[in-house]
Amino acid sequence: MQNNDEEEYRSSGRGRTAKKREAKSVEQLAQRLTDLSDAELAKLPQDPDLAKEIELARNTRGHSSRKRQIKHLAGFLRHDEEQREAIEAALDGQAVIERQEAMTFHHLEDLRDRLCDAETFEAALAEVRSAYPHLDSRKLTRLANSVHDYSDKKAAREIFRRLRKAEETNVV
Repeated sequence: MQNNDEEEYRSSGRGRTAKKREAKSVEQLAQRLTDLSDAELAKLPQDPDLAKEIELARNTRGHSSRKRQIKHLAGFLRHDEEQREAIEAALDGQAVIERQEAMTFHHLEDLRDRLCDAETFEAALAEVRSAYPHLDSRKLTRLANSVHDYSDKKAAREIFRRLRKAEETNVV
């Protein structure tokens, strides 16, 4: 019976290992905060004391000193759970946005590649016409023909620029 109680205690996240995992995740968050750019850091919700601690950790030079300062920042984050959760949620939101932007970028690259390939051009052009009706398909066709006939890299870049601009105007 005691064995079951002990196992339940460990699986519920109150054991030493769970505490160590939690401490390590907070330390990784602190490291992540010190690695952010100024613009990304400005977007995060933070009180003045936390901002001061982050800045101190970011400006600390020397491997051991910086590591110690990051551990101190992690301790500071552990004391204010509400603030830590708000920062984690904001960082997760930024990661989602970055993934969506990357997926859109890759989709546009794929579309450009299909437009630049003579065999898949017609199907890709039909997709472009349905997705971006305001895009000048005649100009796109001329650019694609230039790529087909002369392997014109400049025309391929122009196709991508036009697709990206069309995507941006579609979103807004």
